[in-house]
Amino acid sequence: MTIVVVGAAGLLGAGTVVEWTTAGHTVHGLTRADLDVTDHHRVLAVIEALAPDVVINCTAYNKVDDAEGEPATALGINTWAVRSLAEAAERAGAVFVHYSTDFVFDGLTDRPYVEDDAPNPQSAYGMSKLMGEWFAQTTSRAPRSSGAPQTARRLYGAPPTYVLRVESLFGGTAARSSLDSMLRKMRAGEPVTAFADRTVSPSYVADVTRATRALVEQGAPGGTYHCVNDGTATWLDVAHYLRELAGLPDAEIRGVPSAAINLRAKRPRFVALSNAKLTSLAIAMPTWQDAVARHMNSER
Repeated sequence: MTIVVVGAAGLLGAGTVVEWTTAGHTVHGLTRADLDVTDHHRVLAVIEALAPDVVINCTAYNKVDDAEGEPATALGINTWAVRSLAEAAERAGAVFVHYSTDFVFDGLTDRPYVEDDAPNPQSAYGMSKLMGEWFAQTTSRAPRSSGAPQTARRLYGAPPTYVLRVESLFGGTAARSSLDSMLRKMRAGEPVTAFADRTVSPSYVADVTRATRALVEQGAPGGTYHCVNDGTATWLDVAHYLRELAGLPDAEIRGVPSAAINLRAKRPRFVALSNAKLTSLAIAMPTWQDAVARHMNSER
């Protein structure tokens, strides 16, 4: 199949290019320099010219705090660009894959969220991502272009849309995540500050991209899926596990409540996600501990 990956220079985008290329597919990775996703007509023209079977959107405005003061910028990338890409995929008769976030929930629960739980974003970023989910899934998904690729049509009929919610991403081809930042500080002998009351399900890029490919290749029903590593952890739990794996027993870790740090955007407290829907399709996600261990082994 021919795959277009939009946002190919980012953490998730770069990992997506590697995953699909390694699996033998033809991959066109588009960076910001290649495509301005806020230019609607340009998006339509570029996707039409590439004639893909699958369009994967890895772009995102993820400056959570800046979004409070720049909501138009967040909406431009997280909402309106998704609408353009969804339309472009529809016109090409292509499967559309879009990634969303745990920030669409309010965090006022004590068990992992499932896909049917009602969203209630508490920040401009979270709202922009939720609106992006809506636009990703509101096209008719009926191919319009007579010149559209045949592979996707043969596999899916009217090609589906997949919205995959991920959170706390780490791994990939560049060490740019919060987890990697904590590890660098430990190795440099600097104290690490970690939220003691924010519970998440960390997501390893390699596992997210593998699960995404499995969904698409098996022609799973379209819809929203949670795609994170199994299990729950506070960021303080993650920091302690990193210290143990790194063999740095003297590394200083300071657990703090989220309220102690003055952040512009409200963070949802408990936003672990359930993978039960993926599991029902025989797509298993390893535990976050296993994923962190594999990530650290890959560095060596």
